[in-house]
Amino acid sequence: QVQLVESGGGLVQAGGSLRLACAASGRTFSMSTMGWFRQAPGKEREFVTTITWSTGNTYYADSVKGRFTISRDKAKNTVYLQMNSLKPEDTAVYYCAAAFGYYGSSPTAFGSWGQGTQVTVSS
Repeated sequence: QVQLVESGGGLVQAGGSLRLACAASGRTFSMSTMGWFRQAPGKEREFVTTITWSTGNTYYADSVKGRFTISRDKAKNTVYLQMNSLKPEDTAVYYCAAAFGYYGSSPTAFGSWGQGTQVTVSS
């Protein structure tokens, strides 16, 4: 069992930046992948980015490539999401998730989820 706690959401103007953090606790040694997903009102939860816990390999949705950066601090069991050049369409609840023995981006394959943090980008 892994517990995830996100922080860092908020309100920002278009073009601004935010940094989210997700701290993991529990059986963190069993994590293979950590990721960020988001869900806007009336929409399905969608993949944003993932990072392979052991190697640091990263993957991004086309919509955020070049603007968002995922990173991890293995000593702190924490993953970060640096979001730059934010757009109003980035407005959503952002969720941190962990997968075990899975290295893809399907949200249904992630077994642990944080409570979510709201990101609102005003135009």
